[in-house]
Parts: sequence; C-alpha cells; structure tokens
Amino acid sequence: MEVTNVGVIGCGNISGIYFRNLARFRGAQVIACADLDDSRARAAAHEHSIPMSLSVEALLAHPDISLVLNLTVPKAHADVALAAVQAGKHVYSEKPLATSRAAGEALMLTATDNGVRVGCAPDTFLGGSHQICRALIDAGAIGEPVGASAFMLCHGHESWHPSPEFYYEVGGGPMMDMGPYYLTALVNLLGPVRAVTGCSRITFPERTITSQPKHGKVVIVETPTHIAGVLQFASGAIGTVLMSFDVWHSTLPRIEVYGTEGSLLVPDPNGFGGKVLMRRVASTDWEEQPLTHGFAENARGIGVADMVVAASAGRDHRASGDLALHVLDIMLGVNEASDTGRHRTIEHGVSRPEPLPPGLFVERDGAWLVSA
Repeated sequence: MEVTNVGVIGCGNISGIYFRNLARFRGAQVIACADLDDSRARAAAHEHSIPMSLSVEALLAHPDISLVLNLTVPKAHADVALAAVQAGKHVYSEKPLATSRAAGEALMLTATDNGVRVGCAPDTFLGGSHQICRALIDAGAIGEPVGASAFMLCHGHESWHPSPEFYYEVGGGPMMDMGPYYLTALVNLLGPVRAVTGCSRITFPERTITSQPKHGKVVIVETPTHIAGVLQFASGAIGTVLMSFDVWHSTLPRIEVYGTEGSLLVPDPNGFGGKVLMRRVASTDWEEQPLTHGFAENARGIGVADMVVAASAGRDHRASGDLALHVLDIMLGVNEASDTGRHRTIEHGVSRPEPLPPGLFVERDGAWLVSA
C-alpha cells in the first residue's frame, strides 16, 4: 500500500492526538499543517516534526497532499471540507460534518462529482469496547434489540476549555458537540434511524467563562443546551437520548441497549475502551465481557487509517461522510421536532457500517500496521 500524504487544517486542542496517532500509522504521513493562527501552525509543526507549516490556501493547493484532515471549529467544517474536495482531495473532518443539511449535502455531492472520499469523526465506535458490543448484538447475545437509552449530562465546558465560545454558538450545544459520539454509536449498534421527535430548551441564556485565558468573559447562548429526543430505528427499536449542558450532577449511564433476552451496558462513546457489561434473562448480576478487538486506548485517527486502507482496497470506509450526514439529519431533526411539535422523518439514510475485523489493524512496537 502506498503512503498517503496528509495535510492538517486546524491545530487546536484536538490536533495533538491526531498528530501522535497518525505518526504511528505506516499508511499515512502528515507532511503539512495550517491554521488561521500561523504561530500555532508553526508550533505544531515544530512539536510533531511536520515538514511544512503552510497557509490554508497553500495547503489546499499543494500537489503532494491527497488527504486533508479538517480539525477546524464546527462552523468552519463544511466550508473547509468543501474547499478540500473542490481541490480534488479526500477529506476527513472532525464532527459534526456540517451545521446544516444543505451544507452537508453540497459537500457530499461535490465529493462524488470530483471522485474523492469524505470521512468524518467520530471514529470511537471502531474502538475495542464498542466493537465487542456490536459483535454481541450481532450474535444475538441479548436477543432482538428492543430499544436503547443514551445520556450525556454535564454543565458545559466554560470551566475548563481555553476558548469555549463555539460550544454555545449555532452549530454547537450538547447535541451537535457530543451527540455525534452517542448517535454514531447507536447507529453502529442498531442501524439507521427512520424518524425522530423531541423537546429542547436554553436554560441559561448567558455563560461566564471561568477558565483561562478568557476568565470572566460572558458568552451569549445561541443554541439549545438541554435536549431530549426519541429515535425510531428502521429495525423497529426505539431509542431515547438526553443531551445537556445544563445539569450539575448525574448518575445515569452512558448507553444501555435492551433486548428480548437481556441488556447491554455500553461504555462512554467519547472513548474507545471501557468495561462492557451484559446481563441476560437468567443472570443474577451483570457480567463483564472480554475485549476481543484492539484499540481500547485513545485511538483517534483510526477512522482516517481505515479510510486510507479502504481507498487502496476499493471498499467503503466506516467513519464515512454518509454516516455523518445521517447523524447530522438526526441531530437537526430533534431540534426541528421540538420547534414544530411533530415527528421528523430522517431523509438521509445510511447502511450500518461494517464491523471492524479484529485482524485488520495490529499494533506492533507502537505502530499501526495493516495485516489483512
């Protein structure tokens, strides 16, 4: 397999783990990075031994870069990704894919017209714990899935994030920020969603940053911060989701899946590992399930690696733009259902992503190698 040259746009908080993990993958090489803040791009290039620090325009035009890793803020995701595919480059974006359906649709159509691929985070559903959950459900370990519950409850990010304003802008909020992890995990486990309904609200119209360096700055909240949704899966299963930046304390689990023969406790979908617990009808207690897949640590970037391998093999990649567009449709649909008081049909369908075979990637001497 030929090595794919990658250019990274956006050198903020999340970029470090991508730089470190992609350096472990022998099928890709980050050769350039860019940021609106040139000093931040230069610092990232120095820290991670990246050959070139470029402007965004120069990176998009560079003939040796065939894949752009788009780690910009959410409201810029669609514009940067669109520019990448218009330049004839594959693109893998941080979540969400876009902040509107129209932007997501335009991106996917342009990519198809230009013969390039679109991938999108999260790739946490490819982690060891989430893949064993998928394997257990597929094997019928809890019978036919009846439903699922997903909860992400906290009091927002202004107490720790150095620049948290975008979490409260249009395109932010708990659903658009954290919803992709939970909804992608549910689609991986239960398949696509057919329709949604829900209710949402803004509890605190202003937020005060208590982290540095912007301590004391007041942020006007532009997006719902407490959202409750109901999902109708095409399979017949029913899901409930609760996403909030308005909750001080909670003991609710992250994800539970309920079947006709038992229940499955799924770890935090914002990570790759964690305990998997199952309790069948006749069980007297929850039983921890052994992990049979790799990548139970922070493996952000494994979706990029799978995309590179898939392009070489001529198959579909798993953390795809189609999956991300489906999840975007769900997230927007819940808020629209709240505004209209009606169910919202999900227009952008998707096929359930294929499981990640345990032997596709192996970790050896700190490297990610393709073995199958």
